[in-house]
Amino acid sequence: MLNMQRLSHILVALSLAALSGVASSKTLQYASAFDPQSMDPHALALQYHTRVILQIYEGLVDRDQQFKLEPSLALSWTAIDATTWRFKLRPGVKFHDGSAFTADDAVFSITRALDKTSQRAAQLRGVLGARKVDAFTIDVSLGSPDAVLPEKLWLVAMMSKSWSEQHKVQKPQDYNANQETYAVRHANGTGPFVLKAYESDVRTVLQANPNWWGRATHTGNVDEAVYNVIQNDGSRLAALASGQMDILVDPPYQDVGRLRQNKQFVVTETVDMGTQYLAFDQARVQLNGSDIKGRNPFKDLRVRRAIVQAIDMDLIVKKVLRGQAVATGAHVSQLVDGALPELEARLPYDPAAARALLKEAGYPEGFKVPLECVNVAWRSAVCQAISAMLDKVGIKAQFNNFPSATFFPKLTQASSSFVEFGWTPTPDAWSTLNALVRSHDGANGGAFNAGRYSNPKLDSMIDAIRIEPDLPKRRQLVGLALTVMHEDLPLLPLYRRKLAWIMKPSVHAVMWPNDVVALRWVRLD
Repeated sequence: MLNMQRLSHILVALSLAALSGVASSKTLQYASAFDPQSMDPHALALQYHTRVILQIYEGLVDRDQQFKLEPSLALSWTAIDATTWRFKLRPGVKFHDGSAFTADDAVFSITRALDKTSQRAAQLRGVLGARKVDAFTIDVSLGSPDAVLPEKLWLVAMMSKSWSEQHKVQKPQDYNANQETYAVRHANGTGPFVLKAYESDVRTVLQANPNWWGRATHTGNVDEAVYNVIQNDGSRLAALASGQMDILVDPPYQDVGRLRQNKQFVVTETVDMGTQYLAFDQARVQLNGSDIKGRNPFKDLRVRRAIVQAIDMDLIVKKVLRGQAVATGAHVSQLVDGALPELEARLPYDPAAARALLKEAGYPEGFKVPLECVNVAWRSAVCQAISAMLDKVGIKAQFNNFPSATFFPKLTQASSSFVEFGWTPTPDAWSTLNALVRSHDGANGGAFNAGRYSNPKLDSMIDAIRIEPDLPKRRQLVGLALTVMHEDLPLLPLYRRKLAWIMKPSVHAVMWPNDVVALRWVRLD
C-alpha cells in the first residue's frame, strides 16, 4: 500500500517537472489502484495489465470508440476455407525500435501467444498456428471451423521477432513462477505509446510514438502519459484534489457522489462489462483451511445456493459500494452476445432458507473456510461484508487479503478454497466460458477456472459454441450454457460495478465498458 511519504515524493517530483518546463507539453497524469505487473504482453490476461499494454502493443484487430471490432495491424481478413483464415497485414508499420512489422513477426507472435506460459493461449483455443504467405499476408490455421476467430485475436499483441530473439524472450514470462525476463520491464511494440520507464507498484511512463501509423486518424494529443499506482484510497484522492492527477480511474466509491457535485471535476460513468464473482473449490476432497475433514461442502449445490441466499447483495451495493454497482445473478453482462436478461434475477436473500439448505446438505452447524481477496479497499470491504453475512448462517469465512502479485497466481493455480475475483469479458461469450468454467485441461481450457469446476455437459456446449458457424444458433447455445451455469452455480455472480472516472474538465477521454483508458483518443485542452 502506498504510504503518504511515497505520495509526497511523487508530488514533489511532479512539481519539479512542472517547474522545469516539462509540463508545457501535453502530459497526462492518471492514477490507478493497480499495478500492471509486467510489460510482457502475453504473460498476463488481466484488466490492469491491459490498461498499460494496450497503449504499447497492438494486435491484428482492435476496438473503435464504440467498442466494436476494427482493423489494426491487419487491414482485412477472410475465411478462405473451413479451417483457415487469411489476414492481410498493414504495410509501413514500424516497431518502436524502427524495425518493420512483417508477416514473420505476426507468425512469431501468434506462436508465442500459444505457448504454455502465455495467459493469452486460453482465448486462442482451436488455433493451431500461423504461416507466412508473403511479406504482408498470413494464414491462421484452425483445428475446426470458427465463426468468430477475429474476436479471439483482440489483445493478442504483435511483437518483434528479432527483438525477442535478441533479448532471449521468445517465450512469454512464466508469471505464476515469478520469472524475471527482459520483457517484464522493457517493451518494443508498434502502438501509439512507447515505454520509457516501468517502476513496479509506483508508475509507468509512456511517451507518444511520433511514427505511429494511426496518428493522423486518431484524436488524441497526449505527448506523455504517466500511469501512477496509488493503492491507498485517501492518497489517490489527495493526488487528484491537489491537482497532480488529471484522471482517477479507480475513485473511492464513497466519494463519487460528492465528486459529482464538485465543479472542479467531470465524472464520466458507465456500467462495467465485467462481473465480480465468488469461486468455490469444487475439486479437492477436502477444503484447505476448513474444519470439515474428509468432505468438501462446496461440491454440494445446496451449499452453493445457501451462500447465495446468505448474502444480501443489494445491501452491500447500497452500504459498502455506495450505490456504485448493480447486483446481478447473471454470469455475464447483457453486452455479451447471447446473454439472457432473465438470468439477471438472483435467488432471494433469505438467511433462514440458507440455514435450512446447509442442514439438508449435512452441515447444520456450518463450517470454516478461508475467504481470499485482493488487497484493494473496495474489494476487501465487500469480502468483509460477505464474511459477516455468512457468519450469521454458520459459515465462518475467515477473510484474508493478498497483494496483487500473490493473489493473481493463486487464482490461476486454483490454490484457494473460496475466492473473490473479477472478470472483464469481450463481447463474444466463448472466451469467458472457456476461461472460467470449462474443465481445466492444463492447456487452453479453464485457464481461470479458479475452483476447478468440471461439468462435461457444459464443456460440450462451450466446445460447440466455438465451432458453430451460424450466429443465431451460436447465440442459442450461449443462452443454454448460461442457463446451465445459472442453475449449477460453478461461480456465484455478485455485482457489476458502475465505472467512474474523475477527470479535470480539460481532459476528454473515450470511456470503454472495460475500464481501460485508450490514450490514443485522450485530448488535453
